[in-house]
Amino acid sequence: MKHRILGGAAAVVLTLACAPAPANAAGFGIFEQGARAMGLAGAFTAQADDGSAMFHNVGGLAFLEERELRAGVTYITFTTADFQSDDLLPGVSYEAEQERLSEFVPHLYWAQPVNRDWKFGVAVESPFGLTTEWKDPDEFAGRFLSTRAALRAIDLNPSLGWRISPELGLGFGVVYRFSDVELERHVPFPSPFGHDLLDVGTVGLESGFEPGMGWNVGLLHRASSRISWGLSYRSRIKVDYDGTARFTQIPTGIPPLDAAVAAAIPFGRDLSVTTAIEFPDMASLGVAFALSPDTKLELDANWTGWSTFDEVHLSFTGLPQLSSTIEEEWEDVMNYRAGFSWRRPTGCEWRFGYVFDETPQPDEHVSPLLPDADRNGLTVGWGRQFDRTSLDLALMYLQFDERTVTVNQNHFPGTYNTTAWLFGATFGF
Repeated sequence: MKHRILGGAAAVVLTLACAPAPANAAGFGIFEQGARAMGLAGAFTAQADDGSAMFHNVGGLAFLEERELRAGVTYITFTTADFQSDDLLPGVSYEAEQERLSEFVPHLYWAQPVNRDWKFGVAVESPFGLTTEWKDPDEFAGRFLSTRAALRAIDLNPSLGWRISPELGLGFGVVYRFSDVELERHVPFPSPFGHDLLDVGTVGLESGFEPGMGWNVGLLHRASSRISWGLSYRSRIKVDYDGTARFTQIPTGIPPLDAAVAAAIPFGRDLSVTTAIEFPDMASLGVAFALSPDTKLELDANWTGWSTFDEVHLSFTGLPQLSSTIEEEWEDVMNYRAGFSWRRPTGCEWRFGYVFDETPQPDEHVSPLLPDADRNGLTVGWGRQFDRTSLDLALMYLQFDERTVTVNQNHFPGTYNTTAWLFGATFGF
């Protein structure tokens, strides 16, 4: 196999960077925070007329007239997530698949008018995360890079909305983020009998839930009965992680070699590890047009500052020889969203949407740990307001572009294919 030969115990763990796992927004972001907006493919910056405004554009909070509680979940699953390569073993085609993804991402929004012009709200969201886990990890060709990676991030977002005039709303909030990370992979060691690598152990890294803090601000202008526009910004947030890593030895059956490996790698004890992730800032601009009394079209452009994810420092307390800095060099990117809603005489509303999302990940850093790609998504949604409650449902089909990498820093060439489905439901009370 064309894996890079790693020299010594320090190099064994250098590729175990605390890089998070892929999700449905480019990189590892989750933009689907509320089924109503999800049915419009997230094109909601210029409408933002329910509690999910606290995520999409907190300026919309200023226009909510009644107390509102909305709670729901987005279910995310892969139908295709595989890897193919003809280069790992010359002349032999290799294929691998990820375990089926099954993640439930919750959201909760509560809003309360203080008076005619001031509104208060609290949101609980999960804007980043998800998991990659490869089937048959003991046989997976990329097991020395990653067999499982998981990231969770939960935001608590208290917010204020101020209606400056009947047409103009301003909102701002504080974001308290709590996040943890888990990583697993196999430990390679150069074989003394050839050019292959031997499995001499596994290593797992796990952190606790660690805090970070940021802020968000938004502006919504209802310019006329037919046109509105909005701006939204969410700041970058840095989270410092304290965790433990543990190496577990796999005997090779060669006692002298096992003894040499055990002398080089600190097996069987918990090692203190620290690292940090700087989550990106995001900005959105949206314009909504009422095409008729019953139909509306919105167009959004969203920017994400993924260049904050340029490198990851991994520090082993008391073992500086194991510490490392891993380059990621992600880039700032755009995504574009369009949503169309159609209100029927029965009182229900149908929604349709499209999103194109650019990947921030350069070819050099695509690997089994985080294989990202450009993607196109189609959505359909349905919603209805009842006497005291409401229900919104949404479905998204997300097709990742087939991505082939021939040169990357991990010397792991191949082609990644991913297809995902997302189901959203939000209940209003």
